[in-house]
Amino acid sequence: MKKRIFNIIQIGQKDDLPSRIFDIGIVIVILLNIATLFLETFSQLEKYHMAFNIIETTTILIFIIEYLLRIWTAPCLYPNQKPIRAVWSFLISYDGIVELFTILPFFFMSGFIAFRLLRVVRIFHLFRINSYTDSFHVIKSVIYEKRNQLMSSIFIIVVLMFASSLFMYSAENKAQPDVFENAFSGLWWSMSTLLTVGYGDIYPVTVIGRSMAIVIAFLGVGVVAIPTGIISAGFVEQYRKEQEKSQNPMQAIHTVIIDIDSEWIGKSVAEIEKNYPVNILLIKRKKETIKADAQFVIGLEDVLTVYRYD
Repeated sequence: MKKRIFNIIQIGQKDDLPSRIFDIGIVIVILLNIATLFLETFSQLEKYHMAFNIIETTTILIFIIEYLLRIWTAPCLYPNQKPIRAVWSFLISYDGIVELFTILPFFFMSGFIAFRLLRVVRIFHLFRINSYTDSFHVIKSVIYEKRNQLMSSIFIIVVLMFASSLFMYSAENKAQPDVFENAFSGLWWSMSTLLTVGYGDIYPVTVIGRSMAIVIAFLGVGVVAIPTGIISAGFVEQYRKEQEKSQNPMQAIHTVIIDIDSEWIGKSVAEIEKNYPVNILLIKRKKETIKADAQFVIGLEDVLTVYRYD
């Protein structure tokens, strides 16, 4: 029963009617919840607030039930972990955190402003709608594969922001003590300049400050191009893989049975596809065949349908 409920609440195959109904239903609930969140802010619709409260309460109850079911079926999501560890892995995952922050503010509607602000987190549920499409799966795969390079580029951006903020504070503090009163003021300026936003609310007036601003602005153009280039290269690689798959599909498709000596046990689909020249298409576990997801963890006796690139 637990396994069946797990298959239903996960993104299902088109031939699994209960799972498809659940997927469509959750999408509708998410859209209703987000729409209610926006409509509640219109003073002209104040007379409908009672209806909005009913819709919000109903959708939150559905989210709570789904959240509890996902906790209960977490061992199916992480089959190679102990039940308690599997539950913890789900709780700290992206879906677990978003779902918790979605329902938590509902119980603190009149409490601290921090809890009321957390209501905005529920908008990230919209990403789950994209999860039902193959195109979004490609985007996630590219970002996951290039995560190390992206983190390095973000680190470079942060270092340049702090360095330029300190430079600008040192150059402009005496000339504009009210504007560049501390290093944080320089940090705000460096962020808007390096990321090419240019709000114009803070700007240098000294010769040294303006000279440094020119250099920092040029650096900003290159800094923004770094993560863009990394992601673009990732899409080109993914497109090449898809082309190779379509040109010679049958010869490159193989069946892999995971035995006790396999190096793939305990690794996610994304990790395997990154380190090996394969693309995992389907996974058969016992009597069930499911479509490979990037976060799915391979277990003993799984039967994989893979596409090899070499």
